[in-house]
Amino acid sequence: MLVPGFRFQPIDEAEVAIELATLAQSAPAGTAPELGGPEIREATDLARTYLAATGKRRTLIPMKVPGATYRAYRAGGNLTPTRAVGTRTFADYLTG
Repeated sequence: MLVPGFRFQPIDEAEVAIELATLAQSAPAGTAPELGGPEIREATDLARTYLAATGKRRTLIPMKVPGATYRAYRAGGNLTPTRAVGTRTFADYLTG
């Protein structure tokens, strides 16, 4: 299983919907604030959690993805630790 070498901040879709509904009902305020889930995790950790939850066995192969976008991901540009929203973790999602 190929796994990119960066971190993610998964967020539950229902928690995103609540945030979007709140924004939609608010007065115009310019750019909406970023949001991410309650925890930041390495992609390899997310993959291991997924495999354990599904009972699958795969060899994890770290993958370094080239390019400016993925360089930004490796630097944490896709994360928003100061704007963690919600409480449902990736493990919670996998269990139901």
